Amino acid sequence: MTADLSFSAHVVVARPPQQVYDLVSDVTRTGEWSPTCVTCWWDEGAGPEPGSWFTGRNVTPSRTWETRSQVLVARPGEEFTWVVGDGLVRWSYLLEPHDGGTLLTETWQFLPAGLEFFRQKYGEDADAQIEDRRRAAHEGIPRTLAAVRAVAEAEG
Repeated sequence: MTADLSFSAHVVVARPPQQVYDLVSDVTRTGEWSPTCVTCWWDEGAGPEPGSWFTGRNVTPSRTWETRSQVLVARPGEEFTWVVGDGLVRWSYLLEPHDGGTLLTETWQFLPAGLEFFRQKYGEDADAQIEDRRRAAHEGIPRTLAAVRAVAEAEG
């Protein structure tokens, strides 16, 4: 079994928490900073509030797929959290004031339902598939955070 099924990293953004929150909670802009998710859109009439659903299109060299996600926490200037599918993976942006800017932390957690889903879908290849997702999170989160910082600071 793959270990370390959660990961987080952080970056300091030279913008106030509310401005950074407005950026990361606008899922329609995710393609500007994510190395995998190229576009997202809200369900009609939805937005960054608990219970809202959105779809994301992900692209890697080996495949393209879409996911459905639901917002769990939307506390402006503090936290934006969503879960993929029926509790498969949890993603969060946590924001804290820091030296006139924002300490932005991105977290990823592969949940028990996700492990079960992968075991059913991939069988003997499940551990390799889970490891692929773990590696993608470990490599992608620092890249995402750097890109969010660049976008936020450029928009000043």
